Amino acid sequence: MAALYHKIGIVGAMAEEIELLHKHVVKTGSFVKAGIEYTEGTLHGHNVVFCKSGVGKVNAAVCTQVLIDAGADCVLFTGVAGAVAPSLNIGDIVVSTSCLQHDFDVTPLGFARGQIPYQDVWEFQAAPDLVELAASACERLFPGRSLKGKVLSGDQFIASRDAVRGLYEELGGACTEMEGASLAQVCAMNGVPFVVIRSMSDKADGSAHVNFAEFTIQASVNSHAIIDDMLRHL
Repeated sequence: MAALYHKIGIVGAMAEEIELLHKHVVKTGSFVKAGIEYTEGTLHGHNVVFCKSGVGKVNAAVCTQVLIDAGADCVLFTGVAGAVAPSLNIGDIVVSTSCLQHDFDVTPLGFARGQIPYQDVWEFQAAPDLVELAASACERLFPGRSLKGKVLSGDQFIASRDAVRGLYEELGGACTEMEGASLAQVCAMNGVPFVVIRSMSDKADGSAHVNFAEFTIQASVNSHAIIDDMLRHL
């Protein structure tokens, strides 16, 4: 049973996904902070505040802090990602068990790849209750098409077989994207539970740009369905 949350923060990476939230959330207000619009309201009886983050780790970090400052006591992030685990196919879903910044690299000074120097934690653990809630929603909606695993983030669009192999073999990633680990770090710094849910748009095999464009609309529909199901069962 998931914990009882007073206000749920929802971050979407895509405009299409946020439009679906606008259609289904009973709105009570909105505000703009740091150039990002936030909408407040209720969904299935739960208080929510949601936004489109924009691309990249800085955008995700800023919007996450604003959501928390606006009262969010848990944060759900959805969007698309490139598959890293060999078992994943386009359309499959990854629910984060943890998040790590793959492009944080201070290895010449003796630190591990992804390690944030002089900090005790650099791989941020998702909240177990939210992970199970998301995984159950995925299994109800897309049986056999999801897995729980590590989400890798970096300000890079990965489209190389060699790079993907390194992310899998060296870091044990399930998928790679551009926002989740920064959102996770901000949540960890504030003691706020989170989970990242990603639909696979490509297998980072060089055709990523084609698959990404084709898959965006369907991924936004799938992501919204998962969030909707999670809140129905929360």
